[in-house]
Amino acid sequence: MQILEAENLKSTGIAHGFFGRTGGFSTGIYESLNCGPGSGDDPVLVARNRQKVGDHFQAELVTLHQVHSATAVPVSIAWGDARPLADGVATRTPGIALGILTADCAPVLFADPHARVIGAAHAGWKGAIGGIVESTLVVMEELGATRANIAAGVGPCIAHANYEVGAEFRDRFASEEAANIRYFVASDRAQYFRFDLEGYVLDRLRRAGIRDVKGLAADTYARESDFFSFRRATHRSEPNYGRQISVIVLR
Repeated sequence: MQILEAENLKSTGIAHGFFGRTGGFSTGIYESLNCGPGSGDDPVLVARNRQKVGDHFQAELVTLHQVHSATAVPVSIAWGDARPLADGVATRTPGIALGILTADCAPVLFADPHARVIGAAHAGWKGAIGGIVESTLVVMEELGATRANIAAGVGPCIAHANYEVGAEFRDRFASEEAANIRYFVASDRAQYFRFDLEGYVLDRLRRAGIRDVKGLAADTYARESDFFSFRRATHRSEPNYGRQISVIVLR
């Protein structure tokens, strides 16, 4: 398995990893560590992949039914297949591995090593502009975390060079805040732009009071052998796509 780490999240008693697509059991367009129950992959193989990830941490894996929302929830007992509709999750319970599924969206992992509270968020453009980063931080604080002590890492996501959007997309961000225009550069096509999702999420974290932030600058679209990509699959007219997983757990 390929597992990336954010240096600022490494701490005694906390383990994490941004998993790539290798080292699993799935085949075809889902090859091989597809951890997405919502994909069209064989559910048995997805379950085996997810079990392998949980076993890596010797923990019980929990994920969400992600809906591109700004909703974050706490977890104290692993909920198995009864996944809540949410895009952020936090816990102070050891042995629960918080997992976020992505295929171009930005996975964000959080840790307060002093309070021993961790969190994870699925930050696609819609969730990011809607406030999923901030919602996850609030739930972490309700569990005892202190914002000044929280570190955050943004894992593999689509890079701005491959994230072409229309003018209406840029205008939506500009209408939210005029300064958001800085996350867009002109594309080769008229009235199209390239959006810096990772940069936007990193700055949302900073504006929320998180001083220790790190982006991995790993492009899911360009690195086909390493990551699944929704946009790449769409450009190829493939019927579906796999999802990689990003995980954090209290030992």
